[in-house]
Amino acid sequence: MIKNFLFAVVLLSLALAVGCAKGGNGVGSGISVTVSAPSDINADALYPGQQVTLTAATTHPTYASVNWSLGAGCTPSTCGTILSTTPPTGTTSATALYQATTTPLLQTTVTATLVSDSSVMGSLGVTVADVTTDVSPATLSVGKGLTQQFAAVAVPDDAPQTFTWTCTANGVQCANFTQDPNVSGLAYYEAQDNCGSNCVQISAASTLDPTGCSTNPKNCTIASASLVASRINGTYGFRFSGYDNNNKATAVVGTFTASNGTITTGVEDALTSSGPAQYTITGGTYTPTSSDTNNSNNAGTLTLTFLPVTGVYPNQFQVALDGAGDLEMIESDGKGTGSGIAQKSSATKLFTGAQTYAFGFTGVDSGGNRVGYVGLLPMNGSGTVASNGQMDVNDNGNSTNICGAGPCSVSGSYSVDACNCGLYHMTLTSGSDATMKFDFFISSGTANNKTNKNPLTFYAISTDPASNPAVSGTMVLQDSPQTYNDAFLNGTSVSALTGTGTDANGTIVPGTTNVSLTLGTTDGSGNFSGQFDQNNDSVILSSAQFPPTGSTSYIYAASGTNNGRYTFNMLGNPTTTPVGPPLPFILYASGANRGFLLDKSSSSVMTGTMNPQGKGSGLFGNSELPGTYAAATTSSGSSGAVPLAANLLATIQTTQATGALTYNISGTQYPPYTPTVAGTYTIQDVGNGTIALTAPSTQSYVIYALDTSGACTPTSPVCAIQDFLMMETCTPQPPATTCSGPPNASIIFAKQ
Repeated sequence: MIKNFLFAVVLLSLALAVGCAKGGNGVGSGISVTVSAPSDINADALYPGQQVTLTAATTHPTYASVNWSLGAGCTPSTCGTILSTTPPTGTTSATALYQATTTPLLQTTVTATLVSDSSVMGSLGVTVADVTTDVSPATLSVGKGLTQQFAAVAVPDDAPQTFTWTCTANGVQCANFTQDPNVSGLAYYEAQDNCGSNCVQISAASTLDPTGCSTNPKNCTIASASLVASRINGTYGFRFSGYDNNNKATAVVGTFTASNGTITTGVEDALTSSGPAQYTITGGTYTPTSSDTNNSNNAGTLTLTFLPVTGVYPNQFQVALDGAGDLEMIESDGKGTGSGIAQKSSATKLFTGAQTYAFGFTGVDSGGNRVGYVGLLPMNGSGTVASNGQMDVNDNGNSTNICGAGPCSVSGSYSVDACNCGLYHMTLTSGSDATMKFDFFISSGTANNKTNKNPLTFYAISTDPASNPAVSGTMVLQDSPQTYNDAFLNGTSVSALTGTGTDANGTIVPGTTNVSLTLGTTDGSGNFSGQFDQNNDSVILSSAQFPPTGSTSYIYAASGTNNGRYTFNMLGNPTTTPVGPPLPFILYASGANRGFLLDKSSSSVMTGTMNPQGKGSGLFGNSELPGTYAAATTSSGSSGAVPLAANLLATIQTTQATGALTYNISGTQYPPYTPTVAGTYTIQDVGNGTIALTAPSTQSYVIYALDTSGACTPTSPVCAIQDFLMMETCTPQPPATTCSGPPNASIIFAKQ
């Protein structure tokens, strides 16, 4: 999407807003007039014809009378119009209702002059912006006969969200394309045309722009779609974690190949209460969800078969597809609960020299207690894991159970499987455990890791007997250009953490979770600041700012070996007196402001990832979110959490009578596979916000924007929220200031 709250422009606006002049008749130097627009309106990005109430704040005297004026020689077509003025009262400043011109890119100045002293005045510069529109998803595949939703947004943010849509297939009007009768920025395309790659072009022009998109395409971002027999084609790597019906932890990683929705081959490694096992995938299908008409292109059921073996679970998943065709998965076979993801696999010839992988694994130890691993694996490309590998472990609150005090030295070997492409076997040696065995499967990304955008990723799972910890997780190739003692210089990141719920004394509360989202900034000097939301067994911390005044405990530091190992102090409770101390974490970096996190010693065993927020850091607006998102639970800290998958649709709607804007969330949630999602959202300029749902039930979420499509600058203001994270929380009902959220919350990942 596009946003108009551009930092440089806002600074310019603020500079123009304060106009002070000394009186020339002895009034004194303390007299001033300040003209300003409402705080939620950017005067340097008014839409054509917009009306805005300006305020003239005065000093010495306060609430003084002013005369309003525009530039010399102004006419309504060149400078706009002052429609009306309101005199000050004893408690309010003078105001003027200003209407912008209908011609974009014109600039003018609105001036307020003291009636009592014409030498004292203040001015505000205003600019009329060209209305620009964007359609999402920008590119994707649409299955023949299926329906795909498209959302449009117009900026500046305050512009009416009313559009004229166009859909062509190979230059001819689309066979079946309709605009929603209630939300102008929403349309539905049913793939009934006979064409192929990028042949469908969909645009939405603002009704304020009489030229539309065809004659002035620079003001419109046009979406393109390819028509395919099925969206599920090719080879995928997948991972899954959850719990069986006896509340025992399960995990699966593997690979499968599909041809037009039919699964042909594959292999998976599974961890169950009986120990590790490997199964050959002999078939299966992907079937779109026909009952969900509007989201039929984004939702479906994935089924795997393992003949001649039967009784292998999970074997059926409800999935939601994002624009790239990744499958967000939850188990739907009735044999347990859990979630995961399947992504298109990269090429198999990957090890072309020395490569170092950061990893994060989570699971259970031999007693069923939660355990987490993070570390580094230097792989030489010839089957050896070098001896300078490292690992830190938290086993049910004990950081020395498995390999001794961290960081433990790790070394070992790996080899490609003789029968299954994309499968590797690895044996690691660390501390007293000399036979930690893993399988890992190719997932996504590229071995050309100099771009810091799409690093090669593997899904890994332990294959030891049941007496050893059963863990699974992700290995990510470190960015080669990065110097790892300075991977966190002046960066903004979002961290997502999941663990088991604990009480006030840190004791595990079975069946509950402890989850958090953190928006943090590192300053390159060891200081960490920002805010976080946390839900620990229904105890909520909302937008907790850190560090609190006077605190120096929120810090981070590299371990000194230049390999990417860091210590971070996070969470705690900065809102109490005395301040609740932060929790120490270990982070192994895979790139700048990116890595795997493990809490060092708590019984909650919080694990997760830190990722750079994206190029739009600190400049977010509501207009960046509209679009369709595939969303699903990332993992669960306990069997009490109920994973969900959803197709979320964000739109902006204009109330015709008042011009007010509503930021809507709709879509479909699974399970129970039928409820319609309904609610509203808001985004703050730093990238966090809220979603308040009224259906399928009343529920509150916090959201943290994770990534954007590009940088937002005055010359290129096109920027969309590509990914965001959600966490279940609660909203206090006045007069209460606190509330109790769900005890088994989870982190939900949403991607366009």
